[in-house]
Amino acid sequence: DLDAAILFSDLLLPLEPMGLPFDFIKGEGPQLERPIGSPADIDRLRVFEPREALAHVLTAVRQIQNELRGRLPLIGFAGAPFTLASYAIEGGHSNTFAKTKSLMYGHPEAWHRLCEKLSSIVADYLVAQIDAGVDAIQVFDSWVGALSATDYREFALPHTQRLFDAIGTRVPTIHFGTGTSAILEELREGGGDVIGVDWRIPIDEAWSRIGADRGVQGNLDPTLLLGPPARMLQQTDGVLARIANRPGHIFNLGHGILPSTPVEHVQMLAQYVHSASRRH
Repeated sequence: DLDAAILFSDLLLPLEPMGLPFDFIKGEGPQLERPIGSPADIDRLRVFEPREALAHVLTAVRQIQNELRGRLPLIGFAGAPFTLASYAIEGGHSNTFAKTKSLMYGHPEAWHRLCEKLSSIVADYLVAQIDAGVDAIQVFDSWVGALSATDYREFALPHTQRLFDAIGTRVPTIHFGTGTSAILEELREGGGDVIGVDWRIPIDEAWSRIGADRGVQGNLDPTLLLGPPARMLQQTDGVLARIANRPGHIFNLGHGILPSTPVEHVQMLAQYVHSASRRH
């Protein structure tokens, strides 16, 4: 009983047509066959037409909209330039982003060339999803919390802005990141009608920094859904109390739902939020 549906294809789909094939390793996640290791590797990357190379995603959008029949809005999505660039350089998950930052600091011109390519491709990809029928867009910058505010401004902000500027006002947009308590003002500047907030900061404090002219989403720790329902609902009440019925809040988790989460806890949470919101 949620208020929207999301087409969740993998974040890395645009990398393969660029010349960066990857596979999924059990227990580890996606692994690139040939990660970027030098500026020369960046120059060899291909720019492609998403309507051709990623046509299967657009077909899925149209099929899903036929099934939804207007009952729910459908959210499309893609990865932000910084997160995609980090995957392309690290070759998979990273805790330190040492390779990414080494290239970023050591070869800033090459870094910006990479992110310009990514922002151009992802912008075209998102506009293609909108043309195929999605009702809103969510841009995932899952790893951007690894940056300081200064580094975000230099290495990520121009490319994220370019992405949101390309989408314009076609549909509502959501800008998601995690571990971003230190860069909320910068995320706002990056773009998006709604800014994601993880669980590491009180949501009212985050909203005051983001600005009243933007919506916010998130803030509940997804691991709460693994524990006793009473604690989950207690924390939910805390989020709703801090929001104090202000318009522009989308109740959501502060990050992705964990695979081991009991479905009944998700159902319970959605029903509880609807009920509590009506009471407020």
